[in-house]
Amino acid sequence: MKVTVRYFAALREALGVQETVHVSGTPTVGSLREQLIASSPLHAEVLRRDRALRCALNQTLADESAPLDDGAEVAFFPPVTGG
Repeated sequence: MKVTVRYFAALREALGVQETVHVSGTPTVGSLREQLIASSPLHAEVLRRDRALRCALNQTLADESAPLDDGAEVAFFPPVTGG
């Protein structure tokens, strides 16, 4: 299944605006984050587990246990973002 991943604030500066990802395994927001962490050293640093991040699924705040559907949009951003 394919999902679109969008990044905001400092994450966008490091990883770009968005990317399309083929999700493997159990498709949840958390498993997507793990897959991204494993995909490159830059992703591992920016999305590391000890870094507080918020996430949204299809433009609604979501928990990492939220299941993904094909074509979903997942966004990652710091807990506080500026205008």
